[in-house]
Amino acid sequence: MTTLSPTRPAGRGPRRTYSAVPGETPGTPPWRAVKSLILLLCVVLVLLPFLAIISTSLADTAQVTKAGGYVLWPDHPNLSAYSALLSGGLVAKAMFVSVGVTVVGTALSLVSSISLAYGLSRPGSFGHRPVLLLLVMSLLFAPGVIPSYLMVKQLGLINSYWSLILPTMINAFNVIVLRSFFMGIPKELIDSARIDGASELSILTRIVLPLSKASVAVVGLFYAVTYWNAFFNALLYINDAAKWPLQMVLRTYVVNNAALSGGQVDAAAGVPLPPAQSLQAAILVLSIVPIVIVYPFLQRHMNKGVMVGAVKG
Repeated sequence: MTTLSPTRPAGRGPRRTYSAVPGETPGTPPWRAVKSLILLLCVVLVLLPFLAIISTSLADTAQVTKAGGYVLWPDHPNLSAYSALLSGGLVAKAMFVSVGVTVVGTALSLVSSISLAYGLSRPGSFGHRPVLLLLVMSLLFAPGVIPSYLMVKQLGLINSYWSLILPTMINAFNVIVLRSFFMGIPKELIDSARIDGASELSILTRIVLPLSKASVAVVGLFYAVTYWNAFFNALLYINDAAKWPLQMVLRTYVVNNAALSGGQVDAAAGVPLPPAQSLQAAILVLSIVPIVIVYPFLQRHMNKGVMVGAVKG
């Protein structure tokens, strides 16, 4: 038995590959070396600012004064800046406020968003189309600053921690992502549970949510990052500096370069305060570390949770 194999048309030579480096192809060692050097340069440019911030927060007063600003590598690292910030005063209180607002806000946002998304994913539910239309319109027409402020003022939330949570408790994009994922769950699975006598709450908690861990984890990360990084609501609604979240302190004392006084940090008796650059760098590190710690545990859900929820339904 003869086997016919495809042949390349006559007159055509081997397929050529082209490279940005003249005379080199993408598979040759010189080209790989060039790509490796470019990637290494990009990594260094990204990591260098982080290294400078961390090193400055750990450097002593003499080295910071000698460098005249940021230090690239501390000779005698110490935690005096972090001790002064976390032992009491404004920054320590702001840290607790940010943690509390993030935890409570993320929990409330997840509960309300999951409930709303599940209701909108069930065809024929009460007010399905009008509520969905309002949700989509909120993406297109965002409320202005003045109407939002007047609403919060009328509700009596000025200078209240709830003003940092309630105005942004439900995000329309996150609800739509969860709704799309819920609609991708087989209808037969939900109908069989309903036939067995399960209530809607039981279906949601025992069937839908266990199958939607990836999307819920990603949406929870989105809400947590939003609450942790938010400062504009505090700028509008919080008048008492003792109730500021950490990002508001970061904006005031790092972005605006205001000086932290002795009453706003806590240092041991007779011990001078660390330099302003070390305190500012320490505030930056404290504002980044919690999200950096949480993100690796949820990163594996990112592609599955967002992409699947975005393309289904």
